[in-house]
Amino acid sequence: MSNQLIARSPDLLQLRNEGYDITIVGGYLLVRDVPYVDSTASVNRGTLVSQLDLSGDKAAKPSTHVAYWIGEHPCHFDGTKIEAFQNASQRQNFGNGIWVDHTFSAKADYRDYYHKMITYIGRITGEAAKLDPTVTAQTYPVIPEENNDQVFKYVDTASSRANISALSERLAGQRIGIVGLGGTGAYVLDFVAKTWVAEIHLFDGDVFSQHNAFRSPGAPSLAQLEEKPHKVIYHAGVYDNMRNGIVIHDAFLNESNVTLLDDLDFVFLCLDQGSEKHLIVDRLFSLATPFIDVGMGLRFTEDQQLIGLVRSVISTPENRDESAKHISYDEGLNGNDEYATNIQIAELNALNAALAVIQWKKYCGVYFDFGGQYYAGYSVTSGEIASEGAV
Repeated sequence: MSNQLIARSPDLLQLRNEGYDITIVGGYLLVRDVPYVDSTASVNRGTLVSQLDLSGDKAAKPSTHVAYWIGEHPCHFDGTKIEAFQNASQRQNFGNGIWVDHTFSAKADYRDYYHKMITYIGRITGEAAKLDPTVTAQTYPVIPEENNDQVFKYVDTASSRANISALSERLAGQRIGIVGLGGTGAYVLDFVAKTWVAEIHLFDGDVFSQHNAFRSPGAPSLAQLEEKPHKVIYHAGVYDNMRNGIVIHDAFLNESNVTLLDDLDFVFLCLDQGSEKHLIVDRLFSLATPFIDVGMGLRFTEDQQLIGLVRSVISTPENRDESAKHISYDEGLNGNDEYATNIQIAELNALNAALAVIQWKKYCGVYFDFGGQYYAGYSVTSGEIASEGAV
């Protein structure tokens, strides 16, 4: 992906053609092997780093003048620090093995990444050349064959723009299961598909019907609906545009196939019926697999307004007993649940999914979890979120 992106971007290609050792890692542009003077007035080599803004399949104009540096802070030829672009100096983890040591700020309206990187390199390497006129950042490195075994089909610049790639990395490698692709399950997929998990296994044996279009992310065409695709096939096709690792299981889970859950690291249960849920939950218990169960309970008031609750509960080997009381196996809550008659509201489905994904990310250490929260319930009427946790 890195080589393809460079080939499509004239400014990046110019850097490579002129011999600079450039690569793209996790939404960052790196120029390695840049000569600089350290505090002992000796010539050393470091790496210049910049966030990378993209427009489709090529680099866009840089949105920030800020750059980063891996190595000791560059100095003048006499070992005194270059203060012209000096900024904060603290070690930061950008993910994918990138640890930067310093932040640079040379304000200018950079027209492209060639202009930006050459400007910084000129200021840094110019001092090194005063000590050794032969040094250069134009090393013409050998370009290795690219590894295409990647999660995304284009670079995740959202994480790099916010400098949260190290946090996103905490989800990498996971094999996630989503059981049920109704309204809530479809939104869970939408959120999880944009993370660095390795695989997402979809379980549902139902057809994607017209009513599903009004409670799921995106907007299928009339022609797509007329084809009556199965849910797993339809949703896999949507996210196949963005990422690899979508695995479909075009079936409902039952005694004959529940073992499909055995190799997963985490499971989202998004079932609107409870007939097979006992079987699934018992299997996950036996495997010590953490999972989240979601659900909604809605009913009409006398004035024909909807009230009810959106809930999400995470069950882990550490909190099985506490969380168990919140897992529902009923077809409809309290036997009078409008949700059981398939009244689903897109924004509540999306909220249900968001609560669940936030709980999962807390469990994985992305978000700070103050109280060991295992239950979250949103009241439609009051707008309050009730929470239960270990603290």
